Amino acid sequence: MCGRFQLSVKGKEISERYNVEVFNEMYSPNYNCAPSQTLPVVTNTNRGVLSFFRWGFIPTGTSLSKPGLGLINARAETVSEKPAFKKAFKTHRCLIPSNGFYEWRSGDRVPFRIFLKNEPLFSMAGIWNAWTDSNNKVTSTFSVITTRANNKISNIHHRMPVILPQEKENDWLTINDEAFLKSLLIPISSEELDYYRISKKINSPKNNDAGVIVPETEGEQMKLF
Repeated sequence: MCGRFQLSVKGKEISERYNVEVFNEMYSPNYNCAPSQTLPVVTNTNRGVLSFFRWGFIPTGTSLSKPGLGLINARAETVSEKPAFKKAFKTHRCLIPSNGFYEWRSGDRVPFRIFLKNEPLFSMAGIWNAWTDSNNKVTSTFSVITTRANNKISNIHHRMPVILPQEKENDWLTINDEAFLKSLLIPISSEELDYYRISKKINSPKNNDAGVIVPETEGEQMKLF
């Protein structure tokens, strides 16, 4: 799964990478992006703007007076079929900018920071929805699409977010062929990723500074496998 990620780059880097305007009063670096937070996305319907949506997908027709946690992940294997997600998969896709994500090792819950070796900023595949509550208030929400872990990440966990190659990002937003879209929902190669162990400070979203990404043992990139 993907339950936390990092977007701690400067707004200028996001602006240049996605060709969108980034306003400082709306965006601030976040080392501990967590469900229910309002976070930046680039949508298929408004590609020239950095949108800010709530993490936790709420399907149309859900009857609530206010948002709950929502569905933070959608599985690549079923996103085109599940009633909650299939319409959004066809018509409401997005890019979720990130420069790292976190996963807890199965069994002992030791946390790791996972990142791309050669890219300071990457895009996770997502779907979004504009949900209307029982008071007719509209809240835009999103979910991170996950897939099976590649060989390297399977040492930590059996799932990981879909990370799109940069050259396929526009295709994810603009091409509506279902078979093609599903072909993008695969694990990124192990060779492109690296990881190291971090402190359990990451467990609390209240800890949101550069301290959460420091290797657990000072000066050591802890490759345990």
